[in-house]
Amino acid sequence: MKIAILDDYADIVRHLDCFSALDGHEVTILNDYVSDVDLLAKRVRDAEALVLLRERTPVGEALLERLPNLKLITQNGHVPHIDLDACTNHGVVVCSALTSRPSYAAAELTWGLILSAMRHIPFEAEALKQGRWQSTIGRGLRGRTLGILGYGRIGKVIAQYAKAFEMSVLVWERENGSGQARKDGHDIPASREEFFAQSDVLSLHVRLNEETRGSVTAHDLACMKPTALLVNTSRAELISPGVLATALKAGRPGMAAVDVFENEPVFDGKDPLLALPNALCTPHIGYVEVDNHEIAYGNAFKNIIAFDAGKPINVHNPEAVKGMSFEVAAH
Repeated sequence: MKIAILDDYADIVRHLDCFSALDGHEVTILNDYVSDVDLLAKRVRDAEALVLLRERTPVGEALLERLPNLKLITQNGHVPHIDLDACTNHGVVVCSALTSRPSYAAAELTWGLILSAMRHIPFEAEALKQGRWQSTIGRGLRGRTLGILGYGRIGKVIAQYAKAFEMSVLVWERENGSGQARKDGHDIPASREEFFAQSDVLSLHVRLNEETRGSVTAHDLACMKPTALLVNTSRAELISPGVLATALKAGRPGMAAVDVFENEPVFDGKDPLLALPNALCTPHIGYVEVDNHEIAYGNAFKNIIAFDAGKPINVHNPEAVKGMSFEVAAH
Protein backbone atom coordinates (compact mmCIF):
# COMPACT_ATOMS: atom_id res chain seq x y z
CA MET A 1 0.00 0.00 0.00
CA LYS A 2 0.97 3.63 -0.43
CA ILE A 3 1.07 4.99 3.12
CA ALA A 4 1.44 8.59 4.31
CA ILE A 5 2.41 9.23 7.93
CA LEU A 6 1.48 12.77 8.98
CA ASP A 7 2.90 15.21 11.53
CA ASP A 8 6.00 13.32 12.63
CA TYR A 9 7.50 16.60 13.84
CA ALA A 10 10.69 15.17 15.36
CA ASP A 11 11.32 12.48 12.70
CA ILE A 12 10.72 9.76 15.26
CA VAL A 13 8.66 7.15 13.42
CA ARG A 14 11.32 5.69 11.12
CA HIS A 15 13.49 4.97 14.18
CA LEU A 16 10.84 3.01 16.11
CA ASP A 17 11.02 -0.78 16.30
CA CYS A 18 7.42 -1.05 15.12
CA PHE A 19 8.23 0.74 11.85
CA SER A 20 9.55 -2.53 10.44
CA ALA A 21 5.92 -3.68 10.24
CA LEU A 22 5.59 -1.51 7.13
CA ASP A 23 8.41 -3.23 5.24
CA GLY A 24 7.29 -3.83 1.68
CA HIS A 25 4.91 -0.86 1.65
CA GLU A 26 5.58 2.50 0.02
CA VAL A 27 5.81 4.96 2.93
CA THR A 28 5.94 8.76 2.88
CA ILE A 29 6.58 10.60 6.15
CA LEU A 30 5.70 14.27 6.67
CA ASN A 31 7.85 15.88 9.35
CA ASP A 32 6.08 19.24 9.29
CA TYR A 33 2.56 20.42 10.04
CA VAL A 34 0.47 21.37 7.01
CA SER A 35 -2.67 23.32 7.87
CA ASP A 36 -3.61 24.22 4.29
CA VAL A 37 -5.91 21.50 2.98
CA ASP A 38 -4.97 22.00 -0.68
CA LEU A 39 -1.26 21.77 0.07
CA LEU A 40 -1.69 18.72 2.30
CA ALA A 41 -3.81 17.01 -0.38
CA LYS A 42 -1.11 17.61 -2.98
CA ARG A 43 1.56 16.12 -0.75
CA VAL A 44 -0.39 12.94 0.01
CA ARG A 45 -2.56 12.76 -3.12
CA ASP A 46 -1.52 9.18 -3.97
CA ALA A 47 -1.95 7.81 -0.47
CA GLU A 48 -4.10 4.75 0.09
CA ALA A 49 -3.66 4.95 3.85
CA LEU A 50 -3.12 7.87 6.22
CA VAL A 51 -1.46 7.33 9.59
CA LEU A 52 -2.41 9.99 12.16
CA LEU A 53 -1.14 10.65 15.64
CA ARG A 54 -3.94 11.70 17.94
CA GLU A 55 -5.58 14.98 16.88
CA ARG A 56 -2.61 16.63 15.21
CA THR A 57 -4.45 16.83 11.86
CA PRO A 58 -8.25 16.90 11.54
CA VAL A 59 -9.78 14.99 8.63
CA GLY A 60 -13.05 16.08 7.07
CA GLU A 61 -14.84 16.43 3.77
CA ALA A 62 -12.49 19.11 2.43
CA LEU A 63 -9.50 16.78 2.59
CA LEU A 64 -11.28 13.54 1.76
CA GLU A 65 -12.71 14.84 -1.53
CA ARG A 66 -9.17 15.61 -2.67
CA LEU A 67 -7.82 12.11 -1.96
CA PRO A 68 -9.53 9.75 -4.43
CA ASN A 69 -7.17 6.84 -3.71
CA LEU A 70 -7.61 6.90 0.05
CA LYS A 71 -8.97 3.69 1.55
CA LEU A 72 -7.87 3.72 5.18
CA ILE A 73 -7.21 6.13 8.05
CA THR A 74 -5.47 4.56 11.01
CA GLN A 75 -4.22 5.71 14.39
CA ASN A 76 -4.43 4.84 18.08
CA GLY A 77 -7.01 6.20 20.51
CA HIS A 78 -10.17 8.25 20.17
CA VAL A 79 -11.04 9.94 16.87
CA PRO A 80 -12.99 13.16 17.58
CA HIS A 81 -10.97 14.95 14.87
CA ILE A 82 -12.12 12.57 12.12
CA ASP A 83 -15.46 13.06 10.36
CA LEU A 84 -16.66 9.45 10.37
CA ASP A 85 -19.74 10.16 8.25
CA ALA A 86 -17.66 11.83 5.57
CA CYS A 87 -15.20 8.94 5.65
CA THR A 88 -18.03 6.46 5.22
CA ASN A 89 -19.46 8.43 2.29
CA HIS A 90 -16.06 8.32 0.60
CA GLY A 91 -15.55 4.64 1.34
CA VAL A 92 -12.66 5.32 3.71
CA VAL A 93 -12.34 2.91 6.62
CA VAL A 94 -11.27 4.40 9.97
CA CYS A 95 -9.42 2.01 12.28
CA SER A 96 -8.21 2.95 15.74
CA ALA A 97 -7.62 0.83 18.81
CA LEU A 98 -9.06 2.08 22.09
CA THR A 99 -7.28 1.02 25.24
CA SER A 100 -8.01 1.13 28.95
CA ARG A 101 -4.30 1.59 29.72
CA PRO A 102 -3.54 4.98 31.28
CA SER A 103 -0.98 7.19 29.56
CA TYR A 104 1.88 6.83 32.00
CA ALA A 105 3.94 9.09 29.77
CA ALA A 106 1.43 11.92 30.26
CA ALA A 107 1.22 11.26 34.00
CA GLU A 108 5.00 11.35 34.37
CA LEU A 109 5.25 14.58 32.37
CA THR A 110 2.55 16.08 34.59
CA TRP A 111 4.55 15.27 37.69
CA GLY A 112 7.70 16.58 36.08
CA LEU A 113 5.98 19.90 35.41
CA ILE A 114 4.74 20.07 39.00
CA LEU A 115 8.22 19.59 40.41
CA SER A 116 9.80 21.92 37.85
CA ALA A 117 7.32 24.73 38.46
CA MET A 118 7.18 24.49 42.24
CA ARG A 119 10.98 24.50 42.56
CA HIS A 120 11.58 26.87 39.59
CA ILE A 121 13.95 24.33 38.05
CA PRO A 122 14.05 25.67 34.44
CA PHE A 123 14.49 29.25 35.68
CA GLU A 124 17.28 28.32 38.10
CA ALA A 125 19.08 26.19 35.52
CA GLU A 126 19.09 29.07 33.03
CA ALA A 127 20.08 31.60 35.72
CA LEU A 128 23.06 29.46 36.67
CA LYS A 129 24.25 29.41 33.05
CA GLN A 130 24.07 33.21 33.13
CA GLY A 131 26.20 33.42 36.27
CA ARG A 132 23.47 33.84 38.91
CA TRP A 133 23.38 31.65 42.02
CA GLN A 134 20.10 30.82 43.84
CA SER A 135 17.86 33.44 42.25
CA THR A 136 14.52 32.34 43.73
CA ILE A 137 13.04 30.22 46.49
CA GLY A 138 10.71 27.37 45.67
CA ARG A 139 8.05 25.38 47.48
CA GLY A 140 8.10 21.67 48.30
CA LEU A 141 5.23 19.23 47.88
CA ARG A 142 5.22 17.31 51.14
CA GLY A 143 2.27 18.34 53.33
CA ARG A 144 0.61 20.39 50.59
CA THR A 145 -2.69 19.68 48.86
CA LEU A 146 -3.05 18.39 45.32
CA GLY A 147 -6.39 18.96 43.60
CA ILE A 148 -7.26 16.58 40.77
CA LEU A 149 -10.02 17.69 38.42
CA GLY A 150 -11.16 14.47 36.77
CA TYR A 151 -10.54 11.13 38.44
CA GLY A 152 -10.08 8.95 35.37
CA ARG A 153 -7.19 6.75 34.33
CA ILE A 154 -4.50 9.46 34.45
CA GLY A 155 -6.02 11.23 37.45
CA LYS A 156 -5.76 8.02 39.48
CA VAL A 157 -2.08 7.65 38.61
CA ILE A 158 -1.41 11.27 39.61
CA ALA A 159 -3.12 10.61 42.95
CA GLN A 160 -0.74 7.71 43.56
CA TYR A 161 2.24 9.95 42.85
CA ALA A 162 0.89 12.55 45.29
CA LYS A 163 0.58 9.99 48.06
CA ALA A 164 4.19 8.94 47.49
CA PHE A 165 5.16 12.59 48.04
CA GLU A 166 3.02 12.71 51.21
CA MET A 167 0.54 15.20 49.78
CA SER A 168 -3.14 15.40 50.63
CA VAL A 169 -5.41 14.74 47.65
CA LEU A 170 -8.67 16.51 46.79
CA VAL A 171 -10.79 15.25 43.90
CA TRP A 172 -13.54 17.02 42.00
CA GLU A 173 -15.44 14.73 39.68
CA ARG A 174 -18.90 13.69 38.68
CA GLU A 175 -20.67 11.59 41.30
CA ASN A 176 -19.53 8.18 40.01
CA GLY A 177 -15.91 9.32 39.94
CA SER A 178 -16.24 10.94 43.37
CA GLY A 179 -17.43 7.65 44.81
CA GLN A 180 -14.34 5.86 43.54
CA ALA A 181 -12.11 8.64 44.85
CA ARG A 182 -13.63 8.25 48.31
CA LYS A 183 -13.05 4.50 48.18
CA ASP A 184 -9.42 5.21 47.32
CA GLY A 185 -9.07 7.37 50.42
CA HIS A 186 -9.15 10.82 48.85
CA ASP A 187 -11.12 13.82 50.07
CA ILE A 188 -14.06 15.41 48.24
CA PRO A 189 -14.58 19.11 49.04
CA ALA A 190 -18.00 20.48 49.84
CA SER A 191 -18.05 22.74 46.79
CA ARG A 192 -16.23 23.49 43.57
CA GLU A 193 -15.12 26.82 45.04
CA GLU A 194 -13.50 25.03 47.99
CA PHE A 195 -11.77 22.63 45.60
CA PHE A 196 -10.08 25.47 43.73
CA ALA A 197 -9.43 27.49 46.90
CA GLN A 198 -7.83 24.69 48.92
CA SER A 199 -5.53 23.25 46.25
CA ASP A 200 -1.86 24.19 46.38
CA VAL A 201 -1.42 22.36 43.08
CA LEU A 202 -4.40 21.73 40.82
CA SER A 203 -4.09 19.39 37.85
CA LEU A 204 -6.64 18.94 35.06
CA HIS A 205 -7.36 15.40 33.85
CA VAL A 206 -10.71 15.68 32.11
CA ARG A 207 -11.56 14.42 28.63
CA LEU A 208 -12.54 17.21 26.25
CA ASN A 209 -16.13 17.11 24.99
CA GLU A 210 -18.95 19.60 24.55
CA GLU A 211 -19.83 19.37 28.24
CA THR A 212 -16.29 20.03 29.48
CA ARG A 213 -15.19 22.58 26.88
CA GLY A 214 -14.58 25.89 28.69
CA SER A 215 -15.74 24.38 31.97
CA VAL A 216 -12.84 25.91 33.95
CA THR A 217 -13.87 29.55 34.25
CA ALA A 218 -12.41 32.86 35.36
CA HIS A 219 -14.35 32.47 38.61
CA ASP A 220 -12.73 29.08 39.25
CA LEU A 221 -9.24 30.48 38.79
CA ALA A 222 -9.98 33.56 40.89
CA CYS A 223 -10.72 31.22 43.80
CA MET A 224 -7.17 29.86 43.75
CA LYS A 225 -4.39 30.92 46.10
CA PRO A 226 -1.79 33.42 44.86
CA THR A 227 0.79 30.73 45.73
CA ALA A 228 -1.03 27.95 43.85
CA LEU A 229 0.02 26.16 40.68
CA LEU A 230 -2.41 25.15 37.92
CA VAL A 231 -1.24 22.28 35.71
CA ASN A 232 -2.83 21.36 32.39
CA THR A 233 -1.53 18.42 30.37
CA SER A 234 -5.01 17.44 29.12
CA ARG A 235 -6.52 20.00 26.73
CA ALA A 236 -6.27 23.78 26.64
CA GLU A 237 -9.92 24.01 25.61
CA LEU A 238 -11.01 22.82 29.05
CA ILE A 239 -10.29 26.39 30.19
CA SER A 240 -12.39 29.25 28.84
CA PRO A 241 -10.52 31.01 25.99
CA GLY A 242 -7.94 33.54 27.17
CA VAL A 243 -8.89 33.12 30.82
CA LEU A 244 -5.68 31.49 32.04
CA ALA A 245 -3.34 34.23 30.78
CA THR A 246 -5.56 36.89 32.32
CA ALA A 247 -5.70 35.02 35.65
CA LEU A 248 -1.92 34.62 35.77
CA LYS A 249 -1.45 38.34 35.18
CA ALA A 250 -3.87 38.99 38.06
CA GLY A 251 -1.91 36.61 40.32
CA ARG A 252 -4.51 33.90 40.95
CA PRO A 253 -3.21 31.29 40.48
CA GLY A 254 0.36 32.37 41.03
CA MET A 255 1.77 29.92 38.48
CA ALA A 256 0.75 27.63 35.66
CA ALA A 257 2.48 24.71 33.98
CA VAL A 258 0.92 23.76 30.65
CA ASP A 259 1.66 21.26 27.91
CA VAL A 260 -1.36 22.19 25.76
CA PHE A 261 -2.48 25.30 23.89
CA GLU A 262 -5.65 26.69 22.32
CA ASN A 263 -4.09 26.63 18.85
CA GLU A 264 -1.54 23.91 18.14
CA PRO A 265 1.15 23.56 17.04
CA VAL A 266 2.65 26.83 18.30
CA PHE A 267 5.53 27.67 15.97
CA ASP A 268 5.55 31.47 16.11
CA GLY A 269 5.82 32.00 19.87
CA LYS A 270 2.72 34.20 19.83
CA ASP A 271 0.64 32.34 22.41
CA PRO A 272 0.16 34.78 25.32
CA LEU A 273 1.23 32.18 27.89
CA LEU A 274 4.73 32.06 26.41
CA ALA A 275 5.34 35.67 27.38
CA LEU A 276 4.45 35.23 31.05
CA PRO A 277 7.24 34.65 33.61
CA ASN A 278 4.89 32.63 35.86
CA ALA A 279 3.97 30.13 33.11
CA LEU A 280 6.06 27.03 32.43
CA CYS A 281 5.23 25.81 28.94
CA THR A 282 6.13 22.66 27.01
CA PRO A 283 5.09 21.78 23.41
CA HIS A 284 2.47 19.04 24.02
CA ILE A 285 5.04 16.35 24.81
CA GLY A 286 2.97 14.49 27.39
CA TYR A 287 2.49 11.55 25.02
CA VAL A 288 5.72 12.05 23.06
CA GLU A 289 7.77 9.27 24.64
CA VAL A 290 9.38 6.28 22.99
CA ASP A 291 7.40 3.50 24.72
CA ASN A 292 4.16 5.41 24.21
CA HIS A 293 4.97 5.90 20.51
CA GLU A 294 5.82 2.22 20.08
CA ILE A 295 2.34 1.38 21.37
CA ALA A 296 0.49 4.09 19.44
CA TYR A 297 2.19 3.64 16.09
CA GLY A 298 2.43 -0.10 16.59
CA ASN A 299 -1.36 -0.28 16.91
CA ALA A 300 -1.81 1.98 13.89
CA PHE A 301 0.48 -0.22 11.79
CA LYS A 302 -1.32 -3.39 12.92
CA ASN A 303 -4.50 -1.85 11.51
CA ILE A 304 -2.77 -1.42 8.14
CA ILE A 305 -1.52 -5.00 8.05
CA ALA A 306 -4.97 -6.34 8.92
CA PHE A 307 -6.67 -4.11 6.35
CA ASP A 308 -4.19 -5.10 3.64
CA ALA A 309 -4.95 -8.74 4.45
CA GLY A 310 -8.67 -8.12 3.96
CA LYS A 311 -9.53 -8.46 7.65
CA PRO A 312 -9.71 -4.92 9.09
CA ILE A 313 -9.70 -4.54 12.86
CA ASN A 314 -10.66 -1.75 15.29
CA VAL A 315 -13.13 -0.35 12.76
CA HIS A 316 -15.09 2.75 13.78
CA ASN A 317 -17.28 2.97 10.66
CA PRO A 318 -18.10 -0.57 9.50
CA GLU A 319 -20.56 0.86 6.95
CA ALA A 320 -17.56 1.98 4.91
CA VAL A 321 -16.55 -1.59 4.14
CA LYS A 322 -19.92 -2.65 2.73
CA GLY A 323 -19.36 -4.08 -0.71
CA MET A 324 -15.78 -5.01 0.15
CA SER A 325 -14.85 -8.65 0.69
CA PHE A 326 -13.68 -7.93 4.24
CA GLU A 327 -14.27 -9.67 7.52
CA VAL A 328 -14.75 -6.67 9.78
CA ALA A 329 -13.74 -6.72 13.44
CA ALA A 330 -15.19 -3.66 15.18
CA HIS A 331 -13.25 -1.77 17.86
